[in-house]
Amino acid sequence: MSKHVLTTTFWWSFVFSLAINVAFTDATPIPSTLDGPFEPVTAPYDVSLRGSAVDLPDTDPRVRRRVKGFEPEQISVSLSVSYDSVWISWITGEFQIGNNIKPLNHNTVASLVRYGRSRFPLTHEATGYSLVYNQLYPFEGLQNYTSGIIHHVRLTGLEPNTRYYYRCGDPSISAMSGIYHFRTMPVSGPRSYPQRIAVVGDLGLTYNTTDTISHLRRNKPDLVLLVGDVTYANLYLTNGTGSDCYDCSFPQTPIHETYQPRWDYWGRFMQSLISKTPIMVVEGNHEIEKQAGNQSFVAYSSRFAFPSEESKSSSTFYYSFNAGGIHFIMLGAYVPYSKSAKQYKWLERDLADVDRSVTPWLVAVWHPPWYNSYKAHYKEAECMRVEMEELLYSYGVDIVFNGHVHAYERSNRVYNYTLDPCGPVHITVGDGGNREKMAIEHADEAGNCPEPSSTYDESMDGFCATNFTSGPAAGKFCWDHQPDFSAFRESSFGHGILEVKNETWALWTWYRNQDSTGKVGDQIYIVRQPDLCPGLITLPKGSFADI
Repeated sequence: MSKHVLTTTFWWSFVFSLAINVAFTDATPIPSTLDGPFEPVTAPYDVSLRGSAVDLPDTDPRVRRRVKGFEPEQISVSLSVSYDSVWISWITGEFQIGNNIKPLNHNTVASLVRYGRSRFPLTHEATGYSLVYNQLYPFEGLQNYTSGIIHHVRLTGLEPNTRYYYRCGDPSISAMSGIYHFRTMPVSGPRSYPQRIAVVGDLGLTYNTTDTISHLRRNKPDLVLLVGDVTYANLYLTNGTGSDCYDCSFPQTPIHETYQPRWDYWGRFMQSLISKTPIMVVEGNHEIEKQAGNQSFVAYSSRFAFPSEESKSSSTFYYSFNAGGIHFIMLGAYVPYSKSAKQYKWLERDLADVDRSVTPWLVAVWHPPWYNSYKAHYKEAECMRVEMEELLYSYGVDIVFNGHVHAYERSNRVYNYTLDPCGPVHITVGDGGNREKMAIEHADEAGNCPEPSSTYDESMDGFCATNFTSGPAAGKFCWDHQPDFSAFRESSFGHGILEVKNETWALWTWYRNQDSTGKVGDQIYIVRQPDLCPGLITLPKGSFADI
């Protein structure tokens, strides 16, 4: 290694060490995973936090249609596999709901984006594809739905960490949007990262959701990860009547209805954020939305653009992408994941292709958590864990993000229910603010351990939840105290921010909605130890790994 490289490396090591020391001069030092494993902590529940778990009505100005004719709305940006490409998505034309709907012809409106590094002129142009989807019910009394025209255009040849301006639409019919902007991801490398990545789950569109997004926006993220359960449109009848528990209120309906306009309301509300900040989404159970013809996930797969083809996936349910020196793997919990399934085979190939000298951080995302100590959804994803955990562990996944449980929980490093310094940190952020109840009961509390048969979810391809065979809960289905894998848990709405500092240190911060924006609910440095753990590429001596 040259003298210049060594000098530069030690200089940056010194700078980061100084930053860590400054952080620890605060009255409350920020711990790191090197200090763990930690004794389990449960924050007391504030009964006032159920709050405004009421959906925004269709009369709210934030969800009303503001454009005319075929002008674009619900504009969003999502990433491709690397910094040099992004997707721009939008909708033109009005949705229809009723008994006599006539789908729009998607070929009548062009899918075009003009873009460039300067606002004027926009020197580049790209075209894409469009589609219309329908939600149909062959039963009397249920209203059918047809979407507006959904457009997806991929921009290529982009420079890293660069602001681009764009407008989208069809200039031939004078239906172009205003000018928006986004910033590309930094180039992949061990010292190159987006500054802040927001992680949020189980959003819906309630007044709690608006608080979550307001707090999230103030943190100015460079990327948003949405870990499933987007709109909760399936909690509505097709006439717009809602219910916190659909199956409880409407047990005799011939098919589980879903009110698709909630997707349009959500897209309008979110546009001000995701038209400039890329959003990457993975499906949750509320996106299943079964309908006539044995179709499911139609809205999810139609409305978002996914880098599936670019990441060599044949599905919108699982894909991967890079954001600087982080390789993200988005997995599907509600499609086959067994070792013989296409998803598992794809995951094996994707992990084998990861170069940890270029993308040191490996982050996995899916909806239902494997490590969950709440009564809600306890051990529901056990089959998925049994099939996939060993593979993820063998490749040294650093962090796992989940939702589904409507609360916050951060684990110690864990593998196969055993504390392990090489296991990932599992973080559940299903606390975005949807209309369903907050999870407040813990499976380890007296009387809260669910019956094993009740943990079965037919949409998760099996039942694997059994009693523990070893460890502190041997012979039992639940622990009788907060499990040692659970480092911190709290029932509050909020969101998280991940700030990767270099190839071995990352700061994770969780913010509660009820707090001021400057106050944190949970914070920890997650530290990789590539020299200690198998399956990881060892970094050169003198690098940040030695901090």
